[in-house]
Amino acid sequence: MASTTDKHNEAPSGAHKEAPVSARLGIWTFLATELLLFGGLFTAYAQFRGMYPELFHLQHLKLSRPLGALNTVVLLTSSLTMAVAIGAVRRARQKTMNLCLMLTLALAGVFLVIKYIEWSHDFAEGIFPKTNIFWGLYFVMTGLHGLHVVGGMAVLAALIVLARKDRINAEHSAPVEVFGLYWHFVDLIWIYLFPLLYLIG
Repeated sequence: MASTTDKHNEAPSGAHKEAPVSARLGIWTFLATELLLFGGLFTAYAQFRGMYPELFHLQHLKLSRPLGALNTVVLLTSSLTMAVAIGAVRRARQKTMNLCLMLTLALAGVFLVIKYIEWSHDFAEGIFPKTNIFWGLYFVMTGLHGLHVVGGMAVLAALIVLARKDRINAEHSAPVEVFGLYWHFVDLIWIYLFPLLYLIG
């Protein structure tokens, strides 16, 4: 009896079906609202930075650039594993998809651990959101982004379970493809946060 993996590996080329229009429209609408949310925070940051340039410059020097850069590498790598997972499910490569989904989940966990280390150091130094406007924005923006990572991890865990039950495959790849858009968006937000907070200040 052929294994589930073998069965899908034998699927004819062209068996992949794109995500339904409704699903793609739904995720793009959701991402548009998220973009407005973060766009508002970026705008607030720019305005306050213009009002207090010296304060923002001095405070951003207290952030750990190595840890911020490491988190950037971690998230970019997770985007790569997510992209590979999408390509794998389209080609009916179940094992590769499962592995990449688990790697993406693990990298998301690494990101949160690094962020936890950063925040713990800040709190130990007596730095809190109420310290000043820079740290208030820093904790709100990175905290909100972290919540999106946590939400993404929950969905990733659900996708892994569904994949193991053979409910995600080349003929039903929409969940992975739609989530991939969300995950790339989360990574993109961090790509803007890192230089804004850690490099420019």
